[in-house]
Amino acid sequence: MGSNKLAWTWRVKEESLQEYVQLHLNPWPEILEEHSKAGITNYSIFQNGNQFFYCFECNDPEAAFAYIAQSDACNRWNAITSKMVEGSFDFNDEAPMVPLREVFYLE
Repeated sequence: MGSNKLAWTWRVKEESLQEYVQLHLNPWPEILEEHSKAGITNYSIFQNGNQFFYCFECNDPEAAFAYIAQSDACNRWNAITSKMVEGSFDFNDEAPMVPLREVFYLE
């Protein structure tokens, strides 16, 4: 595996579901740019009802999260979306998300 793969899951509040999906179907261009600059690639989000699965690749997740934490655009985006999820995802927190364990991989 060339780069680190990260995956995690969040639940989105029922009343925010439609808005959350719309935001991610039409993300702000500067958000995409910032994630790329942070070194995040092959980023996918999958939906199962109000549960969302996120996975991306990144060679240095710590550096990527530090970059995102100081990004104005990402902080504006997160101020909106963090109110929609159950729980917190502040990139200044010690662990903004709990990584899922990978149990299978086919290259």
